Amino acid sequence: MTDTAHDLDARITELREKTQRLRDEVERSFLGNAHTLDMLLIALLADGHALLEGAPGLGKTTLVKSVARALDLDFQRIQFTPDLMPADILGARILEETAGGGHTFRFERGPLFANVVLADEINRATPRTQSALLEAMQERQITIFGETWKLDAPFMVIATQNPIEMEGTYPLPEAQLDRFICRIEIDSPNQHELIAILNATTGTPPERGSAVLSASDVLDMRALVRQIPVSSDITRNVARLVRATDPRDDTAPDSVKRLLRYGASPRGGQAILMLSKARALLRGRPWVSEEDVTAVAASALRHRLVFGYEGEASGVHPDELIFDALELIHEH
Repeated sequence: MTDTAHDLDARITELREKTQRLRDEVERSFLGNAHTLDMLLIALLADGHALLEGAPGLGKTTLVKSVARALDLDFQRIQFTPDLMPADILGARILEETAGGGHTFRFERGPLFANVVLADEINRATPRTQSALLEAMQERQITIFGETWKLDAPFMVIATQNPIEMEGTYPLPEAQLDRFICRIEIDSPNQHELIAILNATTGTPPERGSAVLSASDVLDMRALVRQIPVSSDITRNVARLVRATDPRDDTAPDSVKRLLRYGASPRGGQAILMLSKARALLRGRPWVSEEDVTAVAASALRHRLVFGYEGEASGVHPDELIFDALELIHEH
């Protein structure tokens, strides 16, 4: 083993121990749904934004707050409503009187100037306010009144959607959905998990947890994720998978050709590879396996597929089409 490979293994081992401490700390507040926590940590290490979808009361806010606290990161929660304006999240210029009797403008930063931003029920805000997030999410900066403000690193937007109450909402356009590296669906807890949640939340509140990692640790992990190598075979399979979600492609399965209007873009392939690298790191491996790709493919692609009329009427979940595409590329 070369010195470089040995150093990479040593750093992965060290960072895996740190992420295990992080997971243990978060699980003190967020019980059950280990897959949800795993995917959120993977998205964090992959330097992406996450979309959480689940019914009310499943602990979405608790999860995000627990992760931010365990990382000692600046956290802000924004409750999106139809009357929320862009200035409410970006900030505004305030006219102030100076000591000499004159006037000057002072910029008051909005809640988007944080490391971890929880955009609660993002689909309840108008498209104008939703689009105010676009520059921040993609460029990691905010431009107001011609002045550009860089956002502190690390920066992550975690948005939530309630899949039940869709009346009076403004669905996110495909261009904005594509900015999220993954869409994580939170399932209801099973009976064993529910008993643990009820016992933990109806008794004496647990002591407030402490930070186990820092912002610099997160940045180190993100840099390490990009160093995880990917074989040419896996890259080729990811490209084939993305192409297999395009109904116009000859390699697409029949279900995709029949039910979809548009498939995933190249950004979907980038998301799969980055999430796969982060998952490999969390598993303590200095390489990406086919198992990593299969594990993250649905979360990376399910929000990038655009159904046609027949697809909307069929009630088919996008994951089914992704699994059809995965099955097809593994057969050949």
